Amino acid sequence: MGSAAELAAAVLMVAGFPALMLAALVPSVPAFAAAAAVTYLADHYLHRKGSYLINRLGKVRAGLSIRFLIRQLLLVLLLARLSLADNLIYYGAIACFIAFYGLQAPHGALVQLIRNRRRMPVATRNVDLKSRIRIPDAPPRRLLHRSAEKMLHLDLFAVVGILLAAQMKSALVGFVGIGITVAVATLYVVALVPYVRGRRIPPNAERVLAAVDDWLGGYKPETVLYFSGSKDSAYQVNMWLDTMENLDSKPLIILRERAILNNLAPTTVPVICVPGGVHLMNMDLSTVRVALYAANVGKNIHMLRVPTIKHVFIGHGDSDKLASVNPFSKVYDEVWTAGRAGRDRYAIADVGVRDDDIVEVGRPQLAPIQTWQGVPEGRIPTVLYAPTWEGWDDNPGNTSILLAGENIVRRLITADPPVRVLYKPHPFTGTRSKEAKAAHQRITALVQKAAAERAADSRFATDSAAQAQAKAELARIEARIAQLAGTGDKGRDEAEATRDGQVDVARHEEVARLRAEWNDAYWRSFPTWEHRVITGSEPRLYDCFNVSDAMVSDISSVVSDFIASGKPYAVTDSAELGAEEFKRNNTAVRAAVILSNSAAELGELLGAVRDPAADPLAEDRKELKQYLLGPDEPASIDQFNTAVANLAIKAETRNVGQESRIAAATAAAEELANAVPGQRVSSAGDTDGVGTG
Repeated sequence: MGSAAELAAAVLMVAGFPALMLAALVPSVPAFAAAAAVTYLADHYLHRKGSYLINRLGKVRAGLSIRFLIRQLLLVLLLARLSLADNLIYYGAIACFIAFYGLQAPHGALVQLIRNRRRMPVATRNVDLKSRIRIPDAPPRRLLHRSAEKMLHLDLFAVVGILLAAQMKSALVGFVGIGITVAVATLYVVALVPYVRGRRIPPNAERVLAAVDDWLGGYKPETVLYFSGSKDSAYQVNMWLDTMENLDSKPLIILRERAILNNLAPTTVPVICVPGGVHLMNMDLSTVRVALYAANVGKNIHMLRVPTIKHVFIGHGDSDKLASVNPFSKVYDEVWTAGRAGRDRYAIADVGVRDDDIVEVGRPQLAPIQTWQGVPEGRIPTVLYAPTWEGWDDNPGNTSILLAGENIVRRLITADPPVRVLYKPHPFTGTRSKEAKAAHQRITALVQKAAAERAADSRFATDSAAQAQAKAELARIEARIAQLAGTGDKGRDEAEATRDGQVDVARHEEVARLRAEWNDAYWRSFPTWEHRVITGSEPRLYDCFNVSDAMVSDISSVVSDFIASGKPYAVTDSAELGAEEFKRNNTAVRAAVILSNSAAELGELLGAVRDPAADPLAEDRKELKQYLLGPDEPASIDQFNTAVANLAIKAETRNVGQESRIAAATAAAEELANAVPGQRVSSAGDTDGVGTG
């Protein structure tokens, strides 16, 4: 349900309809009115909250329209039980509800037509279509937002009027309510009509696509980041936005799902969302020489089919998971890895990716990760627990949450000397496995309980004034970010967002600065000893890295990224392979403290944090960092740009050679045709036959 209030509203709504029937059968106008009010209010509240129950009711044929119809039928039953079947108000009520439902069809059709016509074949950001085609303003939000609910609630005037008429034994007030309902519903339908005619209709798909091609012809993109996936996978493309902004070549981002576009982080890079495969394949990408792919998905084929582009798999993380050596990777011209470890990983996996096609480019995203300088004096150590999610199967080695998570957190919160625990689970945690979701909830409860107990412990001092000041800063920064991001303007639909979606660079830079200030204020807004559960997109994972002195995690790219900090870390052997076998199978754990599911080995990690000079794995971490992530110099973004430039040259060389071969074949065909008059020759230069001579 999402909350106790939603659960209460759902119970009231479900119980309200039997109460309506009982009140109609008794009959009792006051009881019916009270039950009707409960169902109206509960229904409205659940819709406003987007409750899961509302969606489920629709699936079992108890949707919004049915619920309103049942209430109206029960009202007619009430009139009959009150012996008003021969009264004009009885026939007026029936006529009203028939007319009212007669208006639902044109209303629904108009709303759907407007939405369909305003859904662009290509949605964009940072692309100037405004100067090329005219995209009209969207209808007022009040007309389309939750339109079905608004339309159906117009029966309230008639219902109230009819109930008053039944109670007062006067038909007049009933007909006044009926008249208001029919009149307002008719006006609602009429108000929608202008938005399906004339200049209020956006241009058709052909004109929009032509405008996009015209923009592409002027912009001439050279490097494309291509991405397709579910809305929950938007983080996989968001992690590459800064890299795309720092490319030396002209960047372009191509997305395939509107949900990804809606969840895309702010960027100055031009973005084109092309849901239709045919539209993408007909798009003018003749200047693009390099395409980068962050995920292996079926829709990649729509771009991979373009021979004038060199295709590169860059992934969305570098780890020892099987996904990092997917056999599908051999369809790309090159596979880029962070360091030597990625190259060796493919060689060991033997999935068809040639060593010559692997390029080490470092990890540009890791630039914000700070190198560890030890625990600051006067602060207790902070340990980050960042487990990965349960994965698509039930392999016990996927995540530590199920078998070890509670043991890890329990040992950390009871450690002596004390440490602070930050628990930041993977965004997908619990999405597939109920057991993982339940374990996550138990871990969250453990951390929150420990935080409350520590707050009541006199040994831990609190600077209330400093924290209050930091919280005030947070509120100020969040308000300014919301103002700059335009979060208050929820009326823009896809067409308007495409028309007006060019980023203000100065505003974008100010938001970036404010987010850095927000991060600083966030960590100052609570004591440095306070345990914390961190979910959502902010603070970011790398920000958690920077305030932590050690980390506990699972086999995932999180471990490889954390190694960039040089800090001690532990990885859980959830499948209980044994430390030696676990290290042999997973490169990233070779400099880690290996934990069993009991987490008994956590003392080794905490010892390394408290006394870095006695840390036996410090040198191993330095060597592993270079092996996994490549050298510190040149900077990773420079390595990345060099790889893009080199591959672009290969693509151009291939294209020039292809043009030369075609030109040579055409010339040979023409020469042969001139030498043998009457002989028909194919475009490839082969004779089709000899004419009569």
